[in-house]
Amino acid sequence: MAKLQDKVVVITGGISGIGKASAELFASEGAKLVLVDLDETKGKEVVSELEDKGHDAIFVQADVTSEEDAKNVFSKAVEKHGQIDVLFNNAGIGASKPTHEVSFEEYRKTVNVDLDGVFLFAQNAIKQMRNQPNGGVIVNTASMYGWIGAPGSAAYNAAKGGVVNLTRSLGVEYASENIRVNALCPGYIDTPIIPEEMKAPLRQATPMGRLGLSEEMAKAALFLASDDSSFMTGQSLIVDGGFTAQ
Repeated sequence: MAKLQDKVVVITGGISGIGKASAELFASEGAKLVLVDLDETKGKEVVSELEDKGHDAIFVQADVTSEEDAKNVFSKAVEKHGQIDVLFNNAGIGASKPTHEVSFEEYRKTVNVDLDGVFLFAQNAIKQMRNQPNGGVIVNTASMYGWIGAPGSAAYNAAKGGVVNLTRSLGVEYASENIRVNALCPGYIDTPIIPEEMKAPLRQATPMGRLGLSEEMAKAALFLASDDSSFMTGQSLIVDGGFTAQ
C-alpha cells in the first residue's frame, strides 16, 4: 500500500520548492492534499497540475502568521475531508544581512513567519488531531541553521533554533495522545530562496560538493510523515550533505 494512502495532508508553502516537491511525492503516495500559500494564482495552477494527474488536491490561500487564516485552513480541510492526518509545516522566508544593519521590523518579520507561523499551524493541527482516534503527525521545516550559527543570519538562526526546540516540546507534550512531531532540517537546497550568486560558494562549502534537491527533502519529509518513522517524535532529521558534520 502507498505510504500515505487516503491520508489528509496540509502543506504550508506547498506550491514551490520543497513544498511543491513534497506535494507531488505525497500525492503519488496516496495523500489527499490541502496546499497553503499566499499566491492564489500559482496555488490554483499547482492544484490543476495535480488534478490532471488524478490526484486529490485543493488550495487555500493563507498568511501563516494570521490566526484567522490558520483557523480557516483547518476548517476547510476538515469540512472537505473530516480529518487531518499530517501537517507539513513548511512555509518560511530567508534573510541574510549583517546583524547591526537589521531593523527590528526585519527581524520580527523573519521570526513571525519562520517560528510564530509554525507554532500557529501546529497548534491548530493539534486541536484537531486530539479529537481524532488515530492522532496525527506534524513535520516542521527547521534548518541546519537551527543547530549552528552563521554570520548575517541572526533572525533566521533564532527562528529555526526555536523551531527545533518547539518540535522537541510538542513531541514530548503530545506523545501520549498519538501525535508525533518531528523537524526536517535541510542544508543548502537548490531553491529560489538562495540567490544565484551564492550557489557556487555554498556548493564548495558542502562536503558532498553540491546543493541538495527539493526532491531529496521531499523524500525525507515523507519518511517523517509516514509510519516509517512511527517510533520517532521530538526529533530533528538533518539532511545537509555533511555540512554540520564538519
